Amino acid sequence: MPADSAQRLFPDLPDLPDLPDLPDRPDWPALPAAAPQPGLPDLEHLHPALWRAHQVGRQRDAVWASGFATLDAELPGGGWPARALTELLLPHPGIGEIRLLAPVLAAVQRGGRSVMLFDPPAALCAWALASLGLDLTQLVLVRPRDGLQDRARALPPAADILWALEQSLKSGHVGALLAWPGPRLRPDALRRLQLAAQAHDGPAFLFRELQAQARPSAAPLRLLLASAGPDELALRIVKRRGPPLLQPLLLPLAPVLSAPARARALRDVLLPVADAAMPACAEAAEHD
Repeated sequence: MPADSAQRLFPDLPDLPDLPDLPDRPDWPALPAAAPQPGLPDLEHLHPALWRAHQVGRQRDAVWASGFATLDAELPGGGWPARALTELLLPHPGIGEIRLLAPVLAAVQRGGRSVMLFDPPAALCAWALASLGLDLTQLVLVRPRDGLQDRARALPPAADILWALEQSLKSGHVGALLAWPGPRLRPDALRRLQLAAQAHDGPAFLFRELQAQARPSAAPLRLLLASAGPDELALRIVKRRGPPLLQPLLLPLAPVLSAPARARALRDVLLPVADAAMPACAEAAEHD
C-alpha cells in the first residue's frame, strides 16, 4: 500500500522510516531434507485404507482364504474380503465359477452359517454341490416373483431380488452371498449394495457379464474369469486395492464331470486350437 494511502486511512499512524533495499541473494542455500525419524511408522501403516500404488493394499477387516494359495497371494489381505462386494466377470455361466468359490463357501458353512444364492441362471445340481463339500441343508435359494400378480408385476426386472440382497447384506445373519443381478444393474443400485455389504462380515459375490468391465463399479475387487479347460480356470484381477494383475492366474478346479462329459469338454477346447493351426499348416505346406 502506498504511504500516502496508508496515511489517509490511518491518520494516527506515525511515519515509518524507509527500509534499505536488500541485496539480491540468488545463492540462498537450499533447506536440507528432513531425515526420517526412527520409530515413526510407514505411511501405509497409518491407516488400513492406505496403500502405495505399487503394492497390494491390506484388508482392514478379516478375509476368507480362497483355497488357492496363488490367488490368496494376489488378493489384498490374502483372501476374499469381508464387508465388501467382489465382482466376478465371466463370458457365460458354467465355466467353473462355483468350483472357484466352493472352498470358501464350505468354510462358511463349517462355521454354522448359511449360504444364500440369489437368482442363479440355471438349476442347481445337488450331487455336484455335495461333491464340492457343500452342505445342501445350509443353502438358501432366492428366486424373483416374476410369476406373481398385483404388486410384483409393477416392479422393475429383478427389483425384488436386489431388495432381498440388500436386506440380507444388512441383516448380519448370512454367512456368504452369491447373486446374479443380470445385465441391467444400475450404478446407484450397485453403490447401495456396496454400502450394505459394509455391514456383512462374510464374503459377497456378484456374477456379471463381461461387458460390465468397461463400466465403473463401486465394488473394490473385480476379477475376470475365463475357461482354460474342463478343470482349469484362467483368472485376472482387473481391480483391487493396488495395481491390477497383468498376468492371468491358472487355477486347477475340482473335477466334477463324468468321463464322457470331460471328453466332450476337452474336444471343445482342442477343436478351436486345431482349426486355428490348420491355415498355418496349409501355408507351410505350400512353401515346401
